[in-house]
Amino acid sequence: MSLRTQLRGTGVALVTPFKEDFSIDYEALERMIEHMIKNGVEYIVSMGTTGESPTIGKEEKKAIVAFTMKQVAGRVPVVVGIGGNNTAETIHELKTFPLEGAVAVLSVSPYYSKPSQEGLFQHYKAIAGASPRPVILYNVPGRTGRSLAASTTIRLANEVPNIAGIKDAAGDMLQSMQLLKDRPDNFLVCSGDDSLALPQLACGMDGLISVIANCMPRKFSDMVRLALSGRLAEAKQLNDAMLETYDLLFAENNPAGVKSFLFHLGLIRNVLRLPVTPLSEALHHKARLLLEADPSLR
Repeated sequence: MSLRTQLRGTGVALVTPFKEDFSIDYEALERMIEHMIKNGVEYIVSMGTTGESPTIGKEEKKAIVAFTMKQVAGRVPVVVGIGGNNTAETIHELKTFPLEGAVAVLSVSPYYSKPSQEGLFQHYKAIAGASPRPVILYNVPGRTGRSLAASTTIRLANEVPNIAGIKDAAGDMLQSMQLLKDRPDNFLVCSGDDSLALPQLACGMDGLISVIANCMPRKFSDMVRLALSGRLAEAKQLNDAMLETYDLLFAENNPAGVKSFLFHLGLIRNVLRLPVTPLSEALHHKARLLLEADPSLR
């Protein structure tokens, strides 16, 4: 089965729940995993950047991935986030993380150093050659400082066999359309922008890796499935109901917004590791009011 088939639909970039002492809350992580599967997401992404991976140690990451694999137990595919701006260290992690049960690796573009397009190509070529699983590129220039150009993505897709897809969070519809126009037939293109998912799906994307699906897995997954089946008017109705939530989720930082919603749903504590802080009190209250006003958002 191709990755485009396996990962068609909604993947959730799973948050990492913490206890009040900032240690990993595995009981809450188990609740989150069960909540996602029960409410119909197609797959789970463990240790993506929404999981606060920059502030989680390597041994903690390995333990979280292993726990997630065990809890999911093959019921849905699992993608593991492994990436960074140190190519050699990323390759080391690819060789040492528990990836036996993963269908793919999601690897964020190098951040801060702002490499050239050739540097990005060579970085991804190197890690794809070392990865035991297919690699999904992750382009999020708002966080990394450098966009992976559509031409570089297509070059990787055509020249590097283990590059299997891209999570496109560039926020650039023209670039998205260029990717969809030029990609090889077996190359996965999924959105990384919840608020742009509907128009991107309408243009031909295969699905998305979502933040909002953490707190609204049923409604958001239903919207994605409707869009993928061509029922765009029905998908738009569901999407319209979530527009205010999109704004609130990213009003201050990610994952503070989604963790606020998850706290109000009783799934996790509202705890984040510095330098990320919880949502301000006014917005935290607004999240509760949104959920109370429309229970269908749950």
